[in-house]
Amino acid sequence: MFEKRRPGAVLFDRDGTLIRDVPYNGDPALVEPMPGAVEALGRLRRAEVPVAVVTNQSGVAKGLLSPDEMDQVNAKVEELLGPFDAWAICVHDDADGCTCRKPAPGLVIRAAAVLDVSPRDCVVVGDIGRDMEAARAAGARGILVPTQETLREEIRQAAEVADDLIDVVDRVLTDAEAPVAAASAPWARAMGWSRW
Repeated sequence: MFEKRRPGAVLFDRDGTLIRDVPYNGDPALVEPMPGAVEALGRLRRAEVPVAVVTNQSGVAKGLLSPDEMDQVNAKVEELLGPFDAWAICVHDDADGCTCRKPAPGLVIRAAAVLDVSPRDCVVVGDIGRDMEAARAAGARGILVPTQETLREEIRQAAEVADDLIDVVDRVLTDAEAPVAAASAPWARAMGWSRW
């Protein structure tokens, strides 16, 4: 069980979590925020909790959308939901054998590194089992926000399930009222040691 304390960052899956899932979407006009996304992100930003996106985009590997189209969709996401502190994107397909595609932990680890926090201090929010498996593999706290696409088995296996994004932020910010853990010792950074 995770300690109740302020998270180093909250990392969100994109499709089905922050925006409605349109499979292999390359059209910014089809980007639509999920209910509560604007409010949830606004509350985290006001609380000075870094927010990032960790997303699988295998449509690029499959040739169903170009990197430029993906970038345009991501730009629309930021236009509608505000700027994110980091983006970690896997453009590989399952058969590519990468270490970043969820359920592998690579995206969570990459986003945490960019934000200069330990993956163990991150909360990963997603709508499917792959998101929760990636969180677990990275040592992060995972919170599942089920949609109609979420399998019952994924809900049963999730360590933590929230009703919606507002519920997620209620949990995270309530935890943030606890004392903040001390930062790693200054000598650790001076020696170039990893924090995690």
